[in-house]
Amino acid sequence: MINLANTDLHQFKYVYFLGIGGIGMSALARWFKQHEFWVGGYDKTPSPLTDSLINEGIEIHFEDSVDKIPAFIKENKEQTLVVLTPAIPKDHAEWKFFTEAQYEILKRSQVLGLISRSCFTVGVAGTHGKTTTSSMIAYLLREAGLGCTAFLGGVTSNYETNFLLSDKLIGDTVMVVEADEFDRSFLTLFPNIAVVTSTDSDHLDIYGDGETMKQAYADFIGQIKREGKLFVQHDIKQKFETRTGVVAKTYGLSEGQLFADNVAANGFGFDFELKEGLANYGKFHLSMPGFHNVENAVAAIAVANSLGISYDKLREILPGFKGVKRRFEKVYEDSTVVLMDDYAHHPTEISAALKSLRALFPEKKLGVIFQPHLFSRTKDFALEFSHSLNDADRLWLLDIYPARELPMSGVTSKLILDRIDISEKAIVSKEALVDQVVDSDCQVIVVLGAGDIDRLVQPLANALSERSKTVEA
Repeated sequence: MINLANTDLHQFKYVYFLGIGGIGMSALARWFKQHEFWVGGYDKTPSPLTDSLINEGIEIHFEDSVDKIPAFIKENKEQTLVVLTPAIPKDHAEWKFFTEAQYEILKRSQVLGLISRSCFTVGVAGTHGKTTTSSMIAYLLREAGLGCTAFLGGVTSNYETNFLLSDKLIGDTVMVVEADEFDRSFLTLFPNIAVVTSTDSDHLDIYGDGETMKQAYADFIGQIKREGKLFVQHDIKQKFETRTGVVAKTYGLSEGQLFADNVAANGFGFDFELKEGLANYGKFHLSMPGFHNVENAVAAIAVANSLGISYDKLREILPGFKGVKRRFEKVYEDSTVVLMDDYAHHPTEISAALKSLRALFPEKKLGVIFQPHLFSRTKDFALEFSHSLNDADRLWLLDIYPARELPMSGVTSKLILDRIDISEKAIVSKEALVDQVVDSDCQVIVVLGAGDIDRLVQPLANALSERSKTVEA
């Protein structure tokens, strides 16, 4: 087995991914490809991400079959690293082959930890907000000329990728990493700068309860390197202690040591003043909606400024940030309807998204399409989901997306539906969804969920566009 303390990834020539199409796995695959490794592997289904990887010269197949593993991988065990995502089931044939043949197998998080060892690392953790915040940090560093290598949990609209590679020598590279709490993955990281955006309970199938999960965040904070920095959302600061030598600063909306004040909608974005105590660093503009995204922007600005970028420069470049795909993204708009798409799959995220939509469109009828993600999360938070979804005027609820889980007895989307108070609500199939939404009178429609619901977004946008053409004719 690999001794992680002594491992040099360049001892390998071939890197084979099991679950290469995931957002985190695909970013790693791109890193290895850019560093001239042979890269390939398996994923369950084709997707826009796997299409992109194939176009970049990465070999991918979609059948779990040992016969699909290239012969040179079978013949060069010592030069092959297998990278595994936790989503791969235990009975996976290829995983079984590599395990029995005693290939070197590492989890995605372990590989990320190895890559980060030789870099100045910024790790962004949190139940919500980490993808937007880490993407915003990477954007600010890149546009300010500092540059960075970034492993992101979403596709940035500015660069159309989830991976950025610095052109600097590896020892001089700032590396921005989305520090994922799932499976305690973030505990492979020892950041120089850490951000913690939120610690709401989630992944209780892994942690058991919220307190155990918070302890994992405490452990992550405890791994910040000496003389490092922590930026932590104001409401959760009191839950954690930092090691000696680590400088901690709180941030938030109208509260915290560094905070956004006088937040006001401006077009489809927000203006805000950035303040610290009595100091006012001036007005900033964020060209994307969402009060929660203003808070994410405060954290990103704080990190970038701590790395030597002036507030004046940050004020200049922040408006150019276009956001992240599926993070409060406007997909379609005509004179009758606006279609939004968001990855929200936790009750707190849903509440934040719907609150922001109400602020943007206070007089319009709001239709929500939601696909619950995981049987365990639905079971654990059914009541909380119903409370957050009560902010909709009309709700279309899809069946639960199982991801890595097997069905649980009695756990269906009906657990949520039955607790919701609004009258216009229904469980709908994917096949019937587009027609029902197009026939509705909703003026704002938002698609929410972390499963495969994203594959319905473009067909829905196309159908709304056709409806608009018909009305105009």
